[in-house]
Amino acid sequence: QYPWGVVEVENPEHSDFGKLRNMLIRTHMQDLKEVTRDVHYENFRSQKLSYSTNTSLNESTGGAPGSKLDDTDKIIREKDEELKRMQKMVEQLTKQQNMLNALQNK
Repeated sequence: QYPWGVVEVENPEHSDFGKLRNMLIRTHMQDLKEVTRDVHYENFRSQKLSYSTNTSLNESTGGAPGSKLDDTDKIIREKDEELKRMQKMVEQLTKQQNMLNALQNK
């Protein structure tokens, strides 16, 4: 409601919102369907399959339900350590390259 009156969005005499909405829905419906199927459904499906696989593995090996998380944390820690080692190597190589460049420029 405005000082000069009321705007009815659904009233075609007041706005083109209805026509715009219908046009957008018609032109983008197939894209919406594809995104829903390809992205959302596949993510949901993979999560459910992963959960059921992890649950069955834990039951068959006698592992605790949290053991998968512990394994994941261990892998993440190992990858972090590897990343730090690689960063140190890159720093050392960069220093060596800078020293060689400085010697060549003299």
